[in-house]
Amino acid sequence: MNKKIIIVGGDPNSINSEIIFKSWKKINKTQKKRIYLISNFDLIQKQFNKLNYRIPLYKVKTINEKVKTNKLKILDVMLKFKEPFKVDKDLSSKYVLRSLNLAHKLGLEENVIGIINCAINKKLLKKSNTGVTEYLASKCKVKNDSEVMLIGNRKLYVSPITTHLDIRRVSSNLKKTIIINKLKVINNWYIKKLKKKPLIGILGLNPHNSELRKNSEEIKIIIPAIKYLKKMGLNLNGPLIADTLFIKNYKKFDVIIGMYHDQVIAPFKTLYKFDAINITLGLKYLRVSPDHGVALDLIGKNKANASSLVECINFINKFGK
Repeated sequence: MNKKIIIVGGDPNSINSEIIFKSWKKINKTQKKRIYLISNFDLIQKQFNKLNYRIPLYKVKTINEKVKTNKLKILDVMLKFKEPFKVDKDLSSKYVLRSLNLAHKLGLEENVIGIINCAINKKLLKKSNTGVTEYLASKCKVKNDSEVMLIGNRKLYVSPITTHLDIRRVSSNLKKTIIINKLKVINNWYIKKLKKKPLIGILGLNPHNSELRKNSEEIKIIIPAIKYLKKMGLNLNGPLIADTLFIKNYKKFDVIIGMYHDQVIAPFKTLYKFDAINITLGLKYLRVSPDHGVALDLIGKNKANASSLVECINFINKFGK
């Protein structure tokens, strides 16, 4: 069976059409046969024309049509667009939500390897502090302690325990059970999918781990979680000091766990730039996305870097055998 890869076109006001075009030029024929793009057929045509890009497009109604073509196959989200890169917020939101809902539905099918979503402005999801990770977790009816954001490449992955939360809310949302459940998901995924038991480094929350004072989150939450996980057989080190780990010692770990989003993602991006993909674990299907935003300042300039989307396609394609 030629299993499918679903790509969500994402935010219409973005560099997404540029990176889709550039990625299409880099991937091989086998990958092209697998790919179905959820987009608006007229919109993607207008955007390609505006950018002076030429890719043959082919509109399909379902992923189960027997199609013998290497054209870019489009699952059409039928809405009316006037300007290619100046879509108002309400229409953009409707388009993004319809696209994600269709991707979720298709992701549940047996002949789909997984879904890749291109960048989306979180404001279009209509809930504060909600990204695509949380949106799809809600669609899958997955609890907060079971969905995991994993960002990385062949050298290193990082994962924040709390994701898109304001920093003032991080401490109150840290729980021993959440840390335990998320690390179990990561460990099990590594063993099942990557055939490897990972070495995991866990950061503390506070500067210098608050010198392990008795009322610190390290003493009350993080260390008890580490002890419990070690008894379960997980290969862990921590709590580690965040301000020095990414100088050198990070290299010995397969995964580094932070307590909040920027604690691990900011240093990771400093080290690896665009060489990264974003994986959501714990859903009912495999979901990955490029590790960058909509980049409004780059629209129409032909300067966007497509390497992260190419890596997403290469990564997800490995599981289609």
